[in-house]
Amino acid sequence: MNLPLRLKRGGDPLPTEAAPAQRKHAQQRLNLRLKLGIAILAVFVIGSFVLPLFATVDPTRQGTYLKNMPISGQHLLGTNALGQDIFWFLVLAIRNSLLLGVAVSLGITIISTLVGLSAGYIGGWYERIVMLVIDTFITIPVFPILIVLSALVRGNNSFFLIGLILVVFGWAWGARTVRSLALSLREREFVNMARFSGASTFDIIIREIFPYVYTYTVVHFINTILFAINIEAALAVIGLSKVEVPTLGSIIFWALNYNALLIGQITWIVGPIAATVLLFLGLFLVSTGYNELFATRRGVA
Repeated sequence: MNLPLRLKRGGDPLPTEAAPAQRKHAQQRLNLRLKLGIAILAVFVIGSFVLPLFATVDPTRQGTYLKNMPISGQHLLGTNALGQDIFWFLVLAIRNSLLLGVAVSLGITIISTLVGLSAGYIGGWYERIVMLVIDTFITIPVFPILIVLSALVRGNNSFFLIGLILVVFGWAWGARTVRSLALSLREREFVNMARFSGASTFDIIIREIFPYVYTYTVVHFINTILFAINIEAALAVIGLSKVEVPTLGSIIFWALNYNALLIGQITWIVGPIAATVLLFLGLFLVSTGYNELFATRRGVA
């Protein structure tokens, strides 16, 4: 199809539709990454929340089936040395890990966004105090703290405790970044106009500044889900999480304890590892895809 032409300086014809076509192609390429990530996450989310409704027995109950049975139509991933169906246990573990990751990420994102926006916009002594607290929490290593606390309360720790610790020690980096974004926006003309029109501090932060940091907030929320799931899995593998509760880390813990590779139950340890990799891949694709899609739209606009 011939493109309509216009004359540029010097008389050479230039296709008017070339640039829009290139931009449309770039958007489609970025959308593919985002759609692929959403598709992967949809499989995990829908599968982990819907499939347990069809389970005929409690996947966590031991001795339900014969031990170390191979893959079959009845047991899609076989059974483990505890007499549990590996497939159904894995489905339940994915659901619990996702719930923990989303809950922790939601708490961290809300705290870091509100603290960062308020510090960046208000400034003055309030900002200095907030930055002192932020820098203090940033210098505290999260994983060693979790190891120490989990070791102290071993046997009594819970998902709530682990999630609370992750929120308490995980909000600072996001708050620092959001504060930097707010600093670059608080002297903009539209913010001054809102201030002179009598808008409250809260209204200015939420209605004027927050829309400009919304994209970072979404990407940070997704990345924090990765952080929470990864930390909990690491604690579970070394036996410091609530290993009685099915999670991606607790499956690996029990598989290592019962020497899954040596007894030939490869799916017991490979299954959760493969699920973790795919889950992380889906979250990564959604994060980077959304970020690039927003950047492309902003460039087009």
